[in-house]
Amino acid sequence: MIDNSADLEALVADFRDAGVAGIDTEMVWERTFYPKLGIVQVALPPDRCFLIDVPAIGDALSTIGPFLSGPDVKILHDAVQDLTVLKRATGVSSKSVFDTRLAAGFAGLSCRISLRDLLNEVMSVELDKTETRTDWLQRPLSPMQIEYARGDVCFLVELRERLIERARSRGFELWMEEEMTSLDDPELYTERDPRSQYDRIKGSGKLNRRGLAVLRELAAWRDLMAREQDRPRARILADKTLLTLSSLKPTAADDLRKIKGFRESRIDRHGPALLAAISAGLAVSEDECPQGTPRSRYDEGAEKRSAEAIRVLEERSEQRGIDHELVATRSEVRQLMRRSPNSASVNGRLLRGWRREFLGNELEEMARA
Repeated sequence: MIDNSADLEALVADFRDAGVAGIDTEMVWERTFYPKLGIVQVALPPDRCFLIDVPAIGDALSTIGPFLSGPDVKILHDAVQDLTVLKRATGVSSKSVFDTRLAAGFAGLSCRISLRDLLNEVMSVELDKTETRTDWLQRPLSPMQIEYARGDVCFLVELRERLIERARSRGFELWMEEEMTSLDDPELYTERDPRSQYDRIKGSGKLNRRGLAVLRELAAWRDLMAREQDRPRARILADKTLLTLSSLKPTAADDLRKIKGFRESRIDRHGPALLAAISAGLAVSEDECPQGTPRSRYDEGAEKRSAEAIRVLEERSEQRGIDHELVATRSEVRQLMRRSPNSASVNGRLLRGWRREFLGNELEEMARA
């Protein structure tokens, strides 16, 4: 267990000497806006595994920042969430990332596979998952917690080698490398703008543009409040309440009192801020109101092309031994089929890089037919 700055600096030196490391994190995220890191696990070849005690290390965790942003290979499973948390803790975005979940899609397996199933399939390793809901902030860690944490990283270096070999045997090694390079994009690990959170609220599509403008202000207020208080968004105000306010657009405290289930204590606590956010949304000019999700008219030809394109996607992927969900989602295929490929609005993944080479050109021709 690494629990002091000197040992952490020595570990970083070992990182650089090895040139490759398996990484995972264990955290607690039920009662706060930001996850609380408990430990960071690191595996170095050939068989060394370290657990960084984050509560003990504190701000000194930033010591690993240069390694995360450097050229040495970082191996993770489903990397973006872990690396987003590590960016907040260290201040840097990661580069040279190898995501074993994505790699599985090039190796004849599902790109949505769990680490446990992937290790079982590729290495006949059975991970113990008894500690999935444990408290990683408690100290001391139990022997079972330590063993569980080690298991999540100690096989990653060898797993990467085996996945590369599988992808190479299928002719996908270069495509896999290209996909991993896309994980160098720092935007992947950047917190979303609070004013863009409204479009993630389920049910927002039923609002008109003015309602969306109000929802945008309310969701931004809630996000900033949740960050300031370090509480989950739903603990500040539920999505359903935001949608109700955006639909009814109350302008006074008495209007809030007429809303079913809107408690007086909530009005006292948040009423002025909510009314101010609603007022801001109502004051936005019509041109600056969000467009919302465009509702396209039913196009029989486009629907038929989409169905055929999805069939081709699944068929070609099965023939080549690549996961079709890695290549494209059904939504991406439909978008391409419903718009002219020459339109500037169509610039999705299917028309770039290895995806264009694999299937994008063919689907582009289908869209033009």
